[in-house]
This record gives sequence, C-alpha cells and structure tokens, in this order.
Amino acid sequence: MTDEIVNRVANSKLMVIDLEDYYPDGNRIVFDVKDWLYEGFVLREREFRSQVKQYDWSQHQGDYIAITCSTDAIVPAWAFMLITIQLEPYAKQVILGNLTALETTLYQDIINDLDVEPFKGKPVIVKGCSKKPVPTNAYLMLSRRLKPFVKSLMFGEACSSVPLFKS
Repeated sequence: MTDEIVNRVANSKLMVIDLEDYYPDGNRIVFDVKDWLYEGFVLREREFRSQVKQYDWSQHQGDYIAITCSTDAIVPAWAFMLITIQLEPYAKQVILGNLTALETTLYQDIINDLDVEPFKGKPVIVKGCSKKPVPTNAYLMLSRRLKPFVKSLMFGEACSSVPLFKS
C-alpha cells in the first residue's frame, strides 16, 4: 500500500501574488542637490543654474531618480523642477524624496495598473518575503486594491499564512 503525497496547495484555487515579481528593473539613484549649494546650504541662482546647465544628464538614461537635499537648506521648488525638466528625456521616473519614497511611487503605479480580474472571487496570498526592496507601503496599497475583489486575503506562504480578510 503506497500513500501518494498530494500537493493540496497546487490543487487549490489559491492564488499567490509576489510583489517582487513586479519590481521594475533599473538603477535607483539618489540625486543630492547639496553639492550645488554654496557651503551646502545656500542656493545661489546663477551658480545653481550653471551647474544644471553643465551637468551631463544623459548619464541617467533609464534610471529611477530620487532628488533630495541632505542638508537643512531651504531649497525652493523651482530648483527641483529645473532638475526634473533636465532629467525628463532620460530618467524613467523622478520624485522628490528618498529611495523608499521612490520605490513607493513605482509600486503605486504598478498596483494601480494591476489587472485584478484573475483574483476575483479567489483566495489570495500576498507573499511576504522578498529579496528586493519592496516597500511596506506597497503591501498596504495592494491590500486596498485587492480587497473588493477577492474571496479572502492572506499574507505569508501557503503553509503558514496570516488571514487578513474574508468576504
């Protein structure tokens, strides 16, 4: 008598979504404007515009850019706008903030465009462990996006999931 091992997870209607699978490829760059400020704190318009004009923006072809100022300088909005205009032909995305804010923005676009049709009326597990920097905000956005459509929503792995929602 042979007891056949049956993979009940594979045979179930359970759907697994892994946000790591949606991670967009490309370099993430933090562009710090402090180096273009007088003593790292004062924006002098003429010198700042000169730096912007001389900089080789093409080196950021296909990059994702987070513009920031790592000092306590007060940088006017137009300065960030000027840099963004220069990056527009090259960068895939430009935001004001840090790398976490950049990843959150990228995932917001991805989740907003996510086709929820395959998940309708099904139990869904959102896989939690990832090797790529998936921001926690992405999991929150995904749960809000899926909740109206799924039968149930869980977090983790099929063998040890945490129930979050059941319709």
